[in-house]
Amino acid sequence: MNLLIWIKAFRLRTLPLALSCSVLGSFLAYASGSFRLEIFLMAASTTLFLQILSNLANDYGDAIHGVDNKNRIGPGRVTQSGLIGKRSIKRVILLFAFLSLINGLLLIFIGLHDIRSKLFFLVLGLIAIYAAITYTIGRKPYGYVGLGDMFVFIFFGIVGVAGTYYLHTHTFTSWIFLPASAIGLLSSGVLNLNNMRDIKNDSLSGKRTLVVRLGSKGAKMYHVALICLSMVLSLIYTIKFYHSIFQFLFILTFPLFVLNIKVVIQNTEPVELNTELRKLALTTLIFSIMFGLGFIL
Repeated sequence: MNLLIWIKAFRLRTLPLALSCSVLGSFLAYASGSFRLEIFLMAASTTLFLQILSNLANDYGDAIHGVDNKNRIGPGRVTQSGLIGKRSIKRVILLFAFLSLINGLLLIFIGLHDIRSKLFFLVLGLIAIYAAITYTIGRKPYGYVGLGDMFVFIFFGIVGVAGTYYLHTHTFTSWIFLPASAIGLLSSGVLNLNNMRDIKNDSLSGKRTLVVRLGSKGAKMYHVALICLSMVLSLIYTIKFYHSIFQFLFILTFPLFVLNIKVVIQNTEPVELNTELRKLALTTLIFSIMFGLGFIL
């Protein structure tokens, strides 16, 4: 039973989203002729550790700030409900921060050779760990002032995809920012759905997410922009490096994204967005697999 509670705290439904950036970066590296299985496995596990760290920190932070309360309509949180004590969850937060650090250090040691690259990725990794914790923890958590979307876009998009690609290939092209941004935008879309679901309680609790600042109608338009821009960027990248019709394999996921947009625009009951959140996270992973696979084929 205790294990099931911890699994609940990890929020497994968010993990497919975390894998998307490592998968796409690795697939694109494979298509360019450079791929190392150990890099892929360690990059994926580091991203998963960071996602779980962020989830645990969010659970704890929202509880101590009073955002998680009886009025919240999302899935139950383990800290606020008392299923896990605050001391226990703080220990596990430190554990996953340590796992993220050690795994990241091993990834840097195995994947890079020159000292400058190692130092650069070390700094990025430390910032990612700090950002995952301080999203809702601390005196002035940045997630409470509407900056959570920026963190997700940067670390679960730009850094995740471009960084993984570089670890495989040891080369860099500015064009990689297009698919990296596409994943970042979709990841921000998942966070946007989460915040749209919680808009009423967040507003009353003083959590000024971007959704609270934009309002419900503005958040819906923002969501449409995130999904559509992601589609456009992926198409531009594919056209730029077009060799085969297989590269447009990812277009098969577009109807799922369009359906998500339709449901979000028509939504009147925020609690119903829970289902869309899970669907969008899984669709993003499918998109990254099909995008990368298309380039390999």
